[in-house]
Amino acid sequence: MNETSELTELSFTVSGRVARPIAEVFEAVADPAQLSHYFTTGGARGRLEAGADVSWDFADFPGRFPVEVVESDPPRRIVIRWDGQEAATADGRTTTVFAFEPIDDGARTLVTITETSWRATGAGAKSAFGNCEGWTGMLAALKMWVEHGVNLREGFYK
Repeated sequence: MNETSELTELSFTVSGRVARPIAEVFEAVADPAQLSHYFTTGGARGRLEAGADVSWDFADFPGRFPVEVVESDPPRRIVIRWDGQEAATADGRTTTVFAFEPIDDGARTLVTITETSWRATGAGAKSAFGNCEGWTGMLAALKMWVEHGVNLREGFYK
């Protein structure tokens, strides 16, 4: 986008490096039991694989959120869609892509999360920034969980 283009949609990307092989890091995201330990403070149901019945619950945003798994390509990529009150799409959903890349001869994994389709409004920006904060926190919690077995979010929200 150049400076004269009209901003019509917001998106963001966050990344982090985890000192574990790609398959282990991918599994920590795809497996609902592990995800429930470090991210979905209210629990995760369903494995992140295409066609699975998946929902997430968070202590800071009570209530189950349905998660549509669009794509799962172990151990490289997961694509999900879920409702966003300020989503720019006709169906009111955002798309989140988790990309996993082996680095340092496979000893570490670069995890990149990109979320798209937020309205270019004040309310859309607030929602996008909130989710950007959430995914950044998820990456930090993922790192602590996979590398050290520590639940970084324990007691953080309640």
